[in-house]
Order: sequence, then structure tokens, then C-alpha cells
Amino acid sequence: MRWDVTAWAAIALLLFAAEAMAPGAFMLWMGFAAAAVFLAVLVVPGIPLLAQVAAFVVLSFVAIQVYRKWFRRSGRESDHPTLNQRASQNIGRVVMLEQAIVGGHGRVKIGDTFWMVEGPDLAAGAPVRVIATDGMTLKVQPE
Repeated sequence: MRWDVTAWAAIALLLFAAEAMAPGAFMLWMGFAAAAVFLAVLVVPGIPLLAQVAAFVVLSFVAIQVYRKWFRRSGRESDHPTLNQRASQNIGRVVMLEQAIVGGHGRVKIGDTFWMVEGPDLAAGAPVRVIATDGMTLKVQPE
């Protein structure tokens, strides 16, 4: 067997093994590119080494772009889209003001957590509805 055919087969297998050990779908596509170069060198003997390496680089780039455009594009929909967004989980809730809103800023207590709120000036104890968030600040309106 020729050394270049063996080398490309080994590179492809190593890239596939690396993907299996550290999954992330990056090495997989480079492995496909190496496998394509392996097949090309196997079928067409005499391809210069520089052309083989250039083909591997181009095929790797194209394969990764194909993955990024068509396969990674569609993210899975979550059944809990606000799972790691604590402030957003409160949108729509009606709570009582813990501290009056003065100058547009106040505070509410939801569960065991105090939240800063922004909204129109209101007295402490007034019910407010959370309508939006700005980072960890809740935007409220009178209920």
C-alpha cells in the first residue's frame, strides 16, 4: 500500500477517534474531509502532496461551513425557555411592592428574593404586574 493512502486513512481514523473522545462535531467534519482525500488518493494515484494537503484544507473548511449552516442552525426548542433566566420567569406575575417606587425605582420580594423594580411612582404595598426585564431589574406597571 502506498504511504499517502495509508497516511490519509490514519488521519481520518484519528480525527474520528478524537471526535468520539471529545465530542463537539468539529473533528468529525475534518475526518470526513480526510476520508475524501483518502478516497481521492486511493482512486487517482500520483496526486502531489501539496495538492492533497490543499484539498484537505479546502474540504475541511467547506465541511465545517456545511455543518454550521445546515446542521447546527436549527437549535432544539426547549420546553422551559426561561429556565436559566430567573428575571424572565417573573414576567406576568402580580406582586406587592416591598419598597415604594420613588423616582422610578423600588423593590419587591418574590419568594425569598428581593428584586429591584422600575416603573411609575407607587406606594409600598401596591400591587404591580411584572411586564418586562432589563437584566436583573423588573419593569412593572400598576395592577
